[in-house]
Amino acid sequence: MQTDTRLAHFPVGFFAMVMGLSGLSLVWQKAAEVFDTPAVIGQGLLALATLIFGVFALAYGVKWLKHPDAVRAELDHPVKLSFVPAISISLILIGTGMAHSLPAIAETIWTVGAVAHLLLTLFIVNRWIHHQHFEINHINPAWFIPAVGNILVPIAGVGFGQVSASWFFFSIGVVFWLVLLTIIFYRVFFHAPLPGRLLPTLFILVAPPAAGFIGYTQLAGGLDAFARVQVNIALFLTLLLAIQFRRFVALPFFISFWAYSFPLAAMTVAMMVYHQLTQTPWTLWASGLLVAVTTLVIAWLAVATAKAARAGEICVPEG
Repeated sequence: MQTDTRLAHFPVGFFAMVMGLSGLSLVWQKAAEVFDTPAVIGQGLLALATLIFGVFALAYGVKWLKHPDAVRAELDHPVKLSFVPAISISLILIGTGMAHSLPAIAETIWTVGAVAHLLLTLFIVNRWIHHQHFEINHINPAWFIPAVGNILVPIAGVGFGQVSASWFFFSIGVVFWLVLLTIIFYRVFFHAPLPGRLLPTLFILVAPPAAGFIGYTQLAGGLDAFARVQVNIALFLTLLLAIQFRRFVALPFFISFWAYSFPLAAMTVAMMVYHQLTQTPWTLWASGLLVAVTTLVIAWLAVATAKAARAGEICVPEG
């Protein structure tokens, strides 16, 4: 009975862990190119992310069958709804990570993820338009996940030969990034501060320009003015969050802390790509620093999550 109760409270936000671990695998895959680190690190992390995705997908599928009301409650929740597409993004990232080692399987996984993400984007944006209970204080950077998540598709899509589709998804992501970024800054500037549980989602602000830069350089075939704008905005937002370090470390641990993981990974890969395109010394040093920081943060998140699970603080009703 206790297991069944915990299953009912299995949060869709857990898939942010898969995003973070998949992102870390991409970090170490790129580090193998830039710093000549062992390729097995990125491969091992990708295998771990894929395994965890399988476990989480099975658990959430059983939750859907046994506790459909709990799933519907997440779909009606103004914050949790935005984490549902973390499932499709996880597939996109896993497919991206496999692109070089298992291209045929990777393209299949990527395609399933991209199609699923488009359907979820349509579903969620439709709910935003025809809502009955959303208010300005409900919006937070997690709202980027559904629509702006489309910006991840071109990272592997161009290599799979899906250039037109990649432009389609990239266009959706860029437009919704600009729209939602404006609304979110309006919310944080002129309304009540984000609650502590959601404060880590501020890191999600970094992901769209960082991931957008990576995908756009694939689409554009190199570095141009728009690419430079994206990577520099991502760098500025990273620095803006870095100076708030004490504010973040003062918070008690929440599962929402995994919001740190993928944006940091995206920024790290973006900086390494930027170094490859510019060959400037400072980008190499910044890349090395970001690889270390991202790896340490995600390792800490894994340990903190394991401790919370042992303490019975995971998959329980929210206080």
